[in-house]
Amino acid sequence: MSCCVFFRRCLLHRGLANDANHLPRTTVPGEPSERYSCLVDITWIPLQKGFLYLVAIVDLFSRNVYSFGEAFGYSWKLSNSLDTEFCLDALEMALEGGRRPEIFHSDQGCQFTSGDFVARLQAEAIKISWSGRKRCHDNILVERLWRTVRYEEVYLHAYSDGWEAEISPPRFLWRYCHARPHSSLGSRTPHEAYIEIESCFSCPELTM
Repeated sequence: MSCCVFFRRCLLHRGLANDANHLPRTTVPGEPSERYSCLVDITWIPLQKGFLYLVAIVDLFSRNVYSFGEAFGYSWKLSNSLDTEFCLDALEMALEGGRRPEIFHSDQGCQFTSGDFVARLQAEAIKISWSGRKRCHDNILVERLWRTVRYEEVYLHAYSDGWEAEISPPRFLWRYCHARPHSSLGSRTPHEAYIEIESCFSCPELTM
């Protein structure tokens, strides 16, 4: 039995195999249906001896990072193993610190399809979306973030241990979200775009 068939049977057993991909085929930031969507992904951080794993949750419209560092008031999480616990910790702190998304999208990694992770999203009435076949570009904004982090921060510093990896990436990501303008956002920073959308949706509707 192939791994894909076995994985799908496990999802069928838990009643999760029919969870559709709720992201539109073309994810162009700015569509109202995307403003309450977020993406999550894991990357690896190389050290001089070994490596660590980093998880981040990104707002689809503004590209603002929901969770990347407790020192800066966010829920950035590093781990030396690909378990579910550190992803759950990041999710909990992201839900506490930001608005709750309508759609939570990820790949079909075991961390994001685990019973604990799915149950936590369902408890918040958040629609779960998983990438399917031929949908490799759904997480492209997060992958682009990882490329920026690696080439402009991680590879330039070559962290000697986990202590350095816990300090430097949060500083870089803070500058990425708060001080680095994006042309796709009208020369605004991701944090500025996130705050504008958040305040817009918090305003009461006008009546004539």
